[in-house]
Amino acid sequence: MADTEVKKKKKVKRASEDEVGEIQQSGDFFIKPESKVATLDTSQWPLLLKNFDKLNIRTAHYTPLPHGSNPLKRTIQDYVKTGFINLDKPANPSSHEVVAWIRRILRVEKTGHSGTLDPKVTGCLIVCVDRATRLVKSQQSAGKEYVGIVRLHNAIESEHTLARGLEMLTGALFQRPPLIAAVKRQLRVRTIYDSKLIEYDPERRLGIFWVSCEAGTYIRTLCVHLGLMLGVGGQMQELRRVRSGVLGEKDHMVTMHDVLDAQWQFDHNKDETYLRRVIFPLEKLLVSHKRLVMKDSAVNAICYGAKIMLPGVLRYEDGIEMNQDIVVITTKGEAICTGETWLRGGGVGACMYGHMMRCIDAAAFGP
Repeated sequence: MADTEVKKKKKVKRASEDEVGEIQQSGDFFIKPESKVATLDTSQWPLLLKNFDKLNIRTAHYTPLPHGSNPLKRTIQDYVKTGFINLDKPANPSSHEVVAWIRRILRVEKTGHSGTLDPKVTGCLIVCVDRATRLVKSQQSAGKEYVGIVRLHNAIESEHTLARGLEMLTGALFQRPPLIAAVKRQLRVRTIYDSKLIEYDPERRLGIFWVSCEAGTYIRTLCVHLGLMLGVGGQMQELRRVRSGVLGEKDHMVTMHDVLDAQWQFDHNKDETYLRRVIFPLEKLLVSHKRLVMKDSAVNAICYGAKIMLPGVLRYEDGIEMNQDIVVITTKGEAICTGETWLRGGGVGACMYGHMMRCIDAAAFGP
């Protein structure tokens, strides 16, 4: 009788070990503590836990804590306050006005954006909501891509002449902001990474071009310089931002009407599905960063500003260099903090700027 009970226990134990991958994939998507490393297929896991199984393993053993949740399963109040919107900014209102309207529609304390767009410019404007505004500085310094139209004052020889002139205006360039600008008018250097001419209409002397550039580059000034270099004069006719940082036009961009309708749907019908489609968790902005996975027991200390030391690390990504931006995450896929790394005391110290998800009342980051 005793032998049969022992055999049953062994069968149950073996079955549970084999099904760990299936349980986690169909469950809440968080890392379970294991005495031995389980084989997982995490290629379809969301956000920062994607390809988690490819990270280097320091240990698989830790004490799980009930606090926090997967970013996609937060309550709607926390989801909104720790999210961002990939907004298609309309023409005419300024970036400041658009951000203020969203703050009023969502009824949150604060909002911020990923870099000013002139009133007439349309396109990708990342609007961070409430707690996610801590990431605004990192998004403002991220690279940008634009599609613009330049109008030449006089005719040129051919389309090739314009394409060659645009190609010459790459690399580090001196720029002075236009007369009407959001920053001080002083000479500065900005980098154009790549550019190409898409189309040229010789009759109307209009050229459509695409530019990938450093944050803070004035495309209006670039068009003036292009006209001067060709000897015919030129000015910017129209401009649209097609990418800001890691997000572009095709990454679920929404309009102001979507935000308004989503909030109305939630207020009147208690249907939060539209709101969850319009707003994304802030972790989506950090998927391109190198990752460090921390134990649950170390999260609270890190939120209060403690250094990241080796005993608290579960897994880490290859190729983390000194002075490189990283993201520190929990076992549930929440971002704890981001910032520059430097090697110190056998561990990795972090947090140039940061935000916290688990310890939401941490005094180090304000109320």
